[in-house]
Amino acid sequence: MRACALLLAAWVLLAWVAARALVVQAGLARADAIAVLSGSSAYVERTRWAAQLFNEGRAPEIILTDDKERGGWSSEQQRNPFFVERAFEELRRAGVPAEKIVVLPLPQAASGTYDESLTLRDYATTHGLHSLLVVTSAYHSRRALWTLRRVFRGSGVVVGLDPAAADEPSPAPFAWWVDRRGWQTVATEYPKLVYYWLRY
Repeated sequence: MRACALLLAAWVLLAWVAARALVVQAGLARADAIAVLSGSSAYVERTRWAAQLFNEGRAPEIILTDDKERGGWSSEQQRNPFFVERAFEELRRAGVPAEKIVVLPLPQAASGTYDESLTLRDYATTHGLHSLLVVTSAYHSRRALWTLRRVFRGSGVVVGLDPAAADEPSPAPFAWWVDRRGWQTVATEYPKLVYYWLRY
């Protein structure tokens, strides 16, 4: 019984360390724009955090990337809106003016954080942006920052990253392993990290 308790305690500690290790931040007090990485069902936590940063005066506009994924059924609209549409409306509800939101479509062949970073780099360089503050989910932040730094290297654009807190709907670091979503967001992130390190 005591051995089981020790094993459980060790697992809880290991799980917490594994989750916390995925969360990083690269401070940027102000930027030319805030970019919200697309994340389908994670759009709420990302856009709310981006709106808070915008309302604090951290950047004059917000860029949404469109992954062309549709969400659930909307009774009001009688269709399945795209997640980027939902993200747009979430920003509006949080007080961000519509004219301060840029929707940036991703190429049809785009898949994942690397291609999204390439699109953001192209937009930033062609529109004369010198700095970009990127918002994503907490457990995606280490891979996102690694990718962004690799893609933006030599572009002249300074990139910062400010992740949304690991909170609803993302599970807390100490309890992610008791939640199905935790296994989807924490456990699967390590294989993705390895893939990115080897691929890019």
